[in-house]
Amino acid sequence: MTIRPFTTLCAALLLALLPLSALAQTRHWVQVEAHPTLRTAEEWAARYEADFDNVAGFRLSGGWYALALGPYATAEDAAAVRRQLLASRMIPRDAYVAQDSAYGPQFWPAGAPTAALPEPQPEPMPDAPEAAETTETPATAPQSPAAEAVSAPEPGLPAAPDPAPEETLAEARANDARLDREERAEIQTALQYFGHYNMAIDASFGPGTRRAIGEWQEAEGHEATGFLTTLQRNALLQSHATELARFGFDSLRDDQAGIEITLPLAMIDFDRHESPFVHFAEANDSGMRVLLISQEGTRATLFGLYEIMQTLEVIPLEGERSRRENGFLLTGQSDTARAHVVASLQGGQIKGWALLWEPRADADAERVRTAMEASFRRIEGVLPDNMGISASTVARQDLLAGLEVRRPLRSRSGFYVDAEGTVATTAEAVAGCGQVTIDSAYEARVRLLDEAAGIAILSPVDPLVPLAYAQFAPNGARLASDVRVSGFSFADMLTRPVLTRGQIADLSGLNGETTLKRLAINVEEGDSGGPVFDTNGAVVGMLLPRLEDAERELPEEVNFALSADTVLEALENAGLRGAMSRENANMPAETLTRVSADLTVLVSCWQ
Repeated sequence: MTIRPFTTLCAALLLALLPLSALAQTRHWVQVEAHPTLRTAEEWAARYEADFDNVAGFRLSGGWYALALGPYATAEDAAAVRRQLLASRMIPRDAYVAQDSAYGPQFWPAGAPTAALPEPQPEPMPDAPEAAETTETPATAPQSPAAEAVSAPEPGLPAAPDPAPEETLAEARANDARLDREERAEIQTALQYFGHYNMAIDASFGPGTRRAIGEWQEAEGHEATGFLTTLQRNALLQSHATELARFGFDSLRDDQAGIEITLPLAMIDFDRHESPFVHFAEANDSGMRVLLISQEGTRATLFGLYEIMQTLEVIPLEGERSRRENGFLLTGQSDTARAHVVASLQGGQIKGWALLWEPRADADAERVRTAMEASFRRIEGVLPDNMGISASTVARQDLLAGLEVRRPLRSRSGFYVDAEGTVATTAEAVAGCGQVTIDSAYEARVRLLDEAAGIAILSPVDPLVPLAYAQFAPNGARLASDVRVSGFSFADMLTRPVLTRGQIADLSGLNGETTLKRLAINVEEGDSGGPVFDTNGAVVGMLLPRLEDAERELPEEVNFALSADTVLEALENAGLRGAMSRENANMPAETLTRVSADLTVLVSCWQ
C-alpha cells in the first residue's frame, strides 16, 4: 500500500518549471482555491507558502479572493505542474489552469507589483438601471460579508472592485438551466455532505434537490427559493472544497488487506499492518484513529473476533452490540472514548473497519463514518497470518498487539439453564460488580442472588439462544461416581472451557450439609461456577469456590459442589424451571466435550 501524505514531494518539479517574469505578456497559473473573505484567503496563502515559494493571491470581480501558483509561460507548463501536484495530493482536486485575464489586483504576497495584471471590469446586469454619477450608501445599510471585506482594503493594497449585484430569481433560474451534468452532480454532492440532500447523486434537479437547496439557503440566511444564484453556488461549492481539504478525504486502496475505502488522510497517518488489522494513527491532533479489519476465517472466527474486540480498552462498554450470522456491529461511548466497528464474512474472508475517536471529535467523526460506510469495498487480497497475531489461534490478552485489552475484576464460569440464555453461577462471581458479562460479549443482570447458598442467577439484557443448556440429573449424584467439571480454568486465556475429571467423594459437606457434594478433584479458581456432569452428561451440581479458612487448609483435591436440587430450587425462586435429563446411558467423551462447550460460559465481573 502506498500512503501519499501532504508533503513537498514535488519540489524538484517546481524547480524545473521555474516561474517566468511578471513582465510576460500572457501568464498562466494553477488556481488552487478561492475564498469569500480576504482574511481567510490570507490565512490559506500563508499555509501554502510552507510548501510552495510561488503562491500568489488575486481579487476576483465577484468579491472573492483566488490563490494560485505560478506564473508559467504556457498553459501546457501550468497543466503539467497541476497534474504532478494532484498526483501527490498537494493541491485540491478542483484546481485548474487560469490566465491573467481571470484576475483582478494582486493582494499576495503583500506589496506585489500589479501593473502587468489587467483589472477586469464587472459585467452589467441585464436591464440594470443606469447608475448615477455619485451614490451615497447610508451608514446603516446592511452589507454582505464579501462587501465588508472589500470596503476597507488593507494598507498598501489597491481597492477591489465592488462585488457583482445578487441575481434575481429569474436570473438564477436561467443560470440553473445552463448547468451541465457535472456541475449539477457537484451541487448535489455538496448538499449531501452538509446534510441537506439524502438521495442518489443523479444530476437531476427534482423536488428533493430543490428542497435541499432551499434548506441550505435558509441555513445560510438566504431566501429559500430552491434556485442558487451564482454567488450562492460558488459559496456552497467552495465551503465543500474547504471541508474536504480539512479532512483530506481520498480513496485508499490496500492490496494486502484487500480493501478500498475513503479515509480522512489529513486526520490519520498509516502506522502498520498487524493481522487482523491495518493501523492508522492520529494525525494533526484530530483525536481520531482507524483500523481496517482483514483476515481469513469462518463464522466461528467472526464470532470470536466479535467477542474479543469488546475486551479492548478502545471499545467502551456502553453501546450497541449486534451480531448477525455473517457480520457484526459494535458501537461504544464513554466520557473519554467513542467507537464504531463493522465487519462481515464473505467467501472465507472477514473484512471491515473500526473508527475510534475522542468526544471532542464527535462532529468530524460523523462525517468520516458516513464517508467510510458509503465507500467501503472488498477487493482481492487478505492480510496473511504471518503479518501479526491471528484472532483464531491465540489467547485474548495477546491477540491485538498494540491495542490494550480491557481486563475484568475477575472471571469465573457459569452455565446456561434454559433456552432463553439464563445462566447459573456462583454468588462470588458477581459480588461488587459494576457490570456483568457473559462470554465477554453479552451484558447480563443479576436476577437472583443467594449469598447463603452461594448461587447467582443471571439473565442476559438482550435475548440469547444458546446451543445447549443444562439437563439436570433426576436422582442427583451417586457416591464414588465419576464426574467431569466444565469451566474456564484459565479465565479468558482460552476461548473454550476445560473438562476436569474427578469423583463424588461424599454426598454432603464436611459438616453434614445436604446442599453440598464433596468432590475429589483438582480445579482452578476460574472453574468455580461451572457445571458438574455425571457419566450420562446430566448436571449433578455446580462447582463452588474453595473454602477460605484462616485456621486450616484443605488438601488441593478437596472441593465442593452445590447440589442439583439446590440449583433447581434457586431457579424456582427466580420464577424459572430447570430441565430434567432423560439419558440412561453413558455419554461418549467426545459428545460430552461438545455439549459442555456449548452450555458452559465465561462470566466476567467489571468495575
